[in-house]
Amino acid sequence: MTRVSAAPKTEPKRRVSVGDAARILASRDPVIARLIADAGPPSLRRPHDSHFAALVRAIVYQQLAGVAAAAIHGRLIAKLDGGVTPEALIALADEDLRAVGLSANKTASLRDLATKVLDGTVDLSPRGLSRQADDEITTRLSTVRGIGPWTADMFLMFQLRRLDVWPTGDFGVRRGYGLAWNVPMPGARALQPLGEPYRPYRSIAAWYCWRAVELYAGAADSALTR
Repeated sequence: MTRVSAAPKTEPKRRVSVGDAARILASRDPVIARLIADAGPPSLRRPHDSHFAALVRAIVYQQLAGVAAAAIHGRLIAKLDGGVTPEALIALADEDLRAVGLSANKTASLRDLATKVLDGTVDLSPRGLSRQADDEITTRLSTVRGIGPWTADMFLMFQLRRLDVWPTGDFGVRRGYGLAWNVPMPGARALQPLGEPYRPYRSIAAWYCWRAVELYAGAADSALTR
């Protein structure tokens, strides 16, 4: 197994770019360096939705094929007249939400999300989020029905662009780690310590794990890497 240089004990004070983070990891680990050579620089997509709208989308898309989820999400946005806010969502009747194709469980999840944002349990304001560590954000989001660790990890990585997220529950990250580092695919528990050398830029390592599946196993490009 490739030897990886230890991560520094203290995190840098300045906010580094995604590209800088990748170069730092490449200097520590030849596997990351090879992935950068094969796949190019990382591209953590920039968010297009508000934080609340991003979580609404995540709940709608759970356990659904992309085309079906997109259709339901589109009908929901139309029902909200494009204003995806907690207030607008709460104002819709359950019958309205069911009419766009949402299940009873997803209807309950969306109402719970809106309620917890409005009562402050989940603080999605830029100022509030800037004061919260990743673990606190995950804990708060996990109080919402239907939002688990994976959804919280994706929110941190792609909506907030936090650089030190390590989504051990993601099958693609675990499979990609096995392919890139030429080891048996680790389980979630085994993957956790394997990310330690890549602090404080584990999001970048995770992104290259997804790319490894596309590069070395012929998987189609995913929305996570484009």
